[in-house]
Amino acid sequence: MSTGKINVSVENIFPLIKKFLYSDHEIFLRELVSNATDATLKLKHLTSIGEAKVEYGNPIVEVKIDKEGKKLHIIDQGLGMTAEEVEKYINQVAFSGAEEFLDKYKDSAKDSGIIGHFGLGFYSAFMVAEKVEIITKSYKDEPAAHWTCDGSPEFTLEAHDKTTRGTEIILHIAQDSLEFLEEFKIRELLTKYNKFMPIPIKFGTRKETLPKPEDAPEDYKVEEVEVDNIINNPAPAWTKQPVDLSDEDYKSFYRELYPMQFEEPLFNIHLNVDYPFNLTGILYFPKLSNNLQIQKDKIQLYQNQVYVTDNVDGIVPEFLTMLKGVIDSPDIPLNVSRSYLQADGNVKKIANYITRKVADKLKSLFTDSREDFESKWNDIKVVIEYGMLSEPKFFEKAGAFALYPTIDGQFYTLEELKDKIKENQTDKDGKLVVLYASDKDAQHSYVETAKAKGYEVLLLDSPIVSHLIQKLETENENLTFTRVDSDHVDNLIKKDDNQISKLSDEEKEKLKTVLEQLVPKTTYTVQLEALESNVAPFIITQPEFMRRMKEMSASGGGGMFGMGNFPEMYNLVVNTNHELATNILNSTDSVVQEKLVKQALDLAKLSQNLLKGEELTAFVKRSFEMIK
Repeated sequence: MSTGKINVSVENIFPLIKKFLYSDHEIFLRELVSNATDATLKLKHLTSIGEAKVEYGNPIVEVKIDKEGKKLHIIDQGLGMTAEEVEKYINQVAFSGAEEFLDKYKDSAKDSGIIGHFGLGFYSAFMVAEKVEIITKSYKDEPAAHWTCDGSPEFTLEAHDKTTRGTEIILHIAQDSLEFLEEFKIRELLTKYNKFMPIPIKFGTRKETLPKPEDAPEDYKVEEVEVDNIINNPAPAWTKQPVDLSDEDYKSFYRELYPMQFEEPLFNIHLNVDYPFNLTGILYFPKLSNNLQIQKDKIQLYQNQVYVTDNVDGIVPEFLTMLKGVIDSPDIPLNVSRSYLQADGNVKKIANYITRKVADKLKSLFTDSREDFESKWNDIKVVIEYGMLSEPKFFEKAGAFALYPTIDGQFYTLEELKDKIKENQTDKDGKLVVLYASDKDAQHSYVETAKAKGYEVLLLDSPIVSHLIQKLETENENLTFTRVDSDHVDNLIKKDDNQISKLSDEEKEKLKTVLEQLVPKTTYTVQLEALESNVAPFIITQPEFMRRMKEMSASGGGGMFGMGNFPEMYNLVVNTNHELATNILNSTDSVVQEKLVKQALDLAKLSQNLLKGEELTAFVKRSFEMIK
C-alpha cells in the first residue's frame, strides 16, 4: 500500500474552483456518469483500432444506492486504470484523461463520441461525499487498484482483488447531502443530465412479463422476470441522419423530450453540420400564441449527449428561443460567462448557421406546400416576425415566405400584395398604401367602409406589428402602412373629387364653433369632411404617428421597445353631408344640441372601445331615456 498527498497546487486548483464554486452540487452525478461513459467509449475505440486485445461486449454504466451504508456506487465496464494511471489522472488533478486521450488519438478518435470536456469532474464527488473510493482494473493485464481519499489532500492507494475490467466509484455520502441516497432524487438527476448518454445506464431493476407461449394451456401462469432498468436512450433522434427518420420518429422524440406536452409540434428542423464546427440537433415549432411572454428556455443544450443547460442565450438567436428541441455541440465553450459566449467567434457562426437553416426550412415548407404553411401561419407568425425585426439576415430571407393575411383569409407575400393593390391603393405621393386592421371586431365598421370602397384590408394583429411596419416601410420606400381607423382619412373613407358639402363655408364654420364648445379640446381635434351621406356622422380616428408610438411603447413594456408614455389624442371627423350634422347646426335648443353632440360622440367612442366606466354608464342611461 502507498500513501501520499494529491498534487493540488494554486495553479491547477483554480479551474476546479471556477467550474464548481457556484454550481449546483447535483452536477456531481453528471460528471461521474460522464467519466464512466468516457471510459467505455475509449475502450470501444481502442478495440475498434486493434490496440486493446479484449472483447468489448455490451457494456453498461450502473448507478446503485446503498441507503443503509450511506453509499452511492457508479460502476462501468470500460477502460479501467492501472495503479500508475490512478497516480497520474487522479492524484495529478490538473490532468484531464479524456482530453489527453483525444489528443493522443486525435485522428482516429475524431468521431468516437468521447466527451473530453469533463475531465476534472471527478473531484465534484467531494461536494456531496465525505469519502470517495475508486476500485479499478485496467483492460491491460495488470493488478486492480484501490484508491481512497477523505477529502483532504491525503490518499491511500493499494492493490485490490477485483477481477473484472472497469471502474467502480464509491461515494460515502456526507450528512448534509443525504438526499442523494433517495431513489427518486437519483432517478431525477439521471433523467435530467444523462437521459441521452451514448452508453446504456442501469438504475435498479424492473419486472417484465414474459410473452405467453402459443401452445400454453388455459391455466398457464404468466411469468415475470426481473430485468435491468435502463433509464436512458443511447441513440436519440438527433444523432441519426434525417433520411433514417420518419415524421413519426420526430414526433415520438418530441414526446420523449416533453412528456407533459400534449400538443403535437407543427414541424421540425433537423440540424446537422460538421464544418466549420460540429453541431447536431432538432428544433421544433410548437403552436404559439400572440403572447411574446411565452415560456422560453425549452431548448436543451447537450455536449456529446450530456445535458448541460436549457439556457441557450447567445448560442441560439433570441427569436428562436421560443422554439423547443435539442442542440448538441462539442464546440460550444461551456463554463464561461455569457459575455464571453457573445464574443466567441465559433458561437456567432453557430447562431448564424441556425438562423440560416431555419429560414431555409421555412422557405421549403412554403414552396412545397403553401396551403399547409398558410394554415399554420397564425401559430408561427410571432417567431417569424420577431426574427425579421431582430436578425437582418433572417429579414432578407423572410421575404420569400413571410405572409400578410387579409381580413377575408387570403394570404399574400409582400410582393404579391404590392401587385394586388398597386391599381387602387396609391396615395398622392405615389406610395402604395397598405390598409390593415389590428382587431377585426373592434375596427369592424372601419373595415367594412374600406372594403365597400374596394380596398384590400390586412389583418395584422401580432403584438409587435407596429415595429414590423416601421421596418417594412424603412426597407420599402414606396410603401406605407395605415390602420383602418387612423387619421389618414383618404385611405379609409375616400373622398370622391366630385363630393360637395351640403353646407356652405359659413355654415361649416358655425358648426365647427358649436362642436368645439361641446367636444373636449384636450383630447379631440374636430375636422369637417364632406363624405357620402350614408357614412357615419361622427368618426373617431387616431393620429397615425402617435398611435404607432403608443403601440410600440406598450409592446416594449419598458424593455426592448419601451419609449415612455404618450397622451391620448384623437381626431373627430364630422361628416357634413350627414343629416345629423344639419340637425345639430339648425337646432335652436342648446340642451337638445348638446344631447345630440354628446350622443353622437359617445357612439363614435363606443365603436373605438373608448367608452368606459362612468361615461359608459351615463351613455346607456341616456340611451334608454331617449328610447322612452
